[in-house]
Amino acid sequence: MPTPSPGLPPRQGVGDPGVKALRSLPRNVWALSLASFLRDVASEMLVHLLPLFLANVLGLRTVVIGLIDGLSETIASLTKLYSGRLSDRLGRRKALAVGGYGLSALALPLLLVARSWPGVLAYRAFDRLGKGVRTAPRDALITESVAAERRGLAFGLHRAADSAGAFVGLLIALVLVWRTQESGLLLDAETFRRVVAWALLPAVLTVVVLVVAVSDVSRAAATREEDGPPPPLGLPFRRYLIVMVLFTLGNSSDAFLVLRAQTAGASVVMVLAMLAGFNASYTLLAGPAGALSDRLDRRRLILAGWGLYALVYLGFAFAATVWQIALLYVVYGAYYALTEGVGKALVADLTPESARGAAFGAYHMAIGLTALPASVLAGVLWQGVGAWAGFGPAAPFLFGAALTGVAGVLLWRWV
Repeated sequence: MPTPSPGLPPRQGVGDPGVKALRSLPRNVWALSLASFLRDVASEMLVHLLPLFLANVLGLRTVVIGLIDGLSETIASLTKLYSGRLSDRLGRRKALAVGGYGLSALALPLLLVARSWPGVLAYRAFDRLGKGVRTAPRDALITESVAAERRGLAFGLHRAADSAGAFVGLLIALVLVWRTQESGLLLDAETFRRVVAWALLPAVLTVVVLVVAVSDVSRAAATREEDGPPPPLGLPFRRYLIVMVLFTLGNSSDAFLVLRAQTAGASVVMVLAMLAGFNASYTLLAGPAGALSDRLDRRRLILAGWGLYALVYLGFAFAATVWQIALLYVVYGAYYALTEGVGKALVADLTPESARGAAFGAYHMAIGLTALPASVLAGVLWQGVGAWAGFGPAAPFLFGAALTGVAGVLLWRWV
């Protein structure tokens, strides 16, 4: 049985995911969760339609789609490290969070005029730059706003709100697509731009919520570094980053799941319905999973989630019907619930308070930088490059399942 790392907080009498425990969370956690809800309403109206726009309207191959997604995530990743360290030095997280969400909102109109893939890349670059600016300071602010024994619950609530926003956003997109093109197999340009226009409202409301309801925590200012390099993050955290990089190398963009659903015969409306099912599963399980991680070794939940991930990827490799893909999406939501918020709580456990912004920045940067080779590799494995036609749709999913097994062993035995 693995033992918790020496720096982990005690786990006594916590983990109650009920109403009383949720009410004990401070306003910052609720406000940041609401902001993430609204932002994901806007984001999820578009993010899964983007690969369909690139493939169906612009006619791009999967390797180019993977390159666009990977380059965008790389921009976000490089920004996350600097933004997290800057928030440590300033002792102020809110301004960076507001700026990041605001930049993503300003990027949306680019999709209304995009007529080629460079226009989509420009949107993705500015959108991901905004994400890079906001993510590490926001996660550090959540950590500083709540007691150590409630971290899992706080991040669980935040991830549940995030995925609930995604669920609502997908339902709105589904209705808009159905009203515009009904059950067409391929996405058309008019439908896509109508969804973009509707996404502007929740994107702007996100910024309003942050400005009005979120405040900085004085503890950040008291512990910031005035001079010199940031404090070391420790061997357990560095090992955790290495394991996460290995796992992420096989965790290609979810755009490939959308494209895989189309190869099984799913229409655009069906794809959006499947994604809604994924987010419903994620929303229902994220809070209880985060609360449970306050009582258990968080690595156990991450390993359980990775086991589900490997099964899902194996399923995507061999699925032949739409209903099989739909069922896999529901299980995929459970994987996210067991790993996303819990993984962030583990980052907070393994790092000192004075360098928490830098730690979250390094965590997100490591994952994001690996997204570029992961997505490009997935595209090459699927459709090849140049004259080579690749190994087919199953290849990137088999590769991802195999790497998950290796990463799981290292997390259990090494971190």
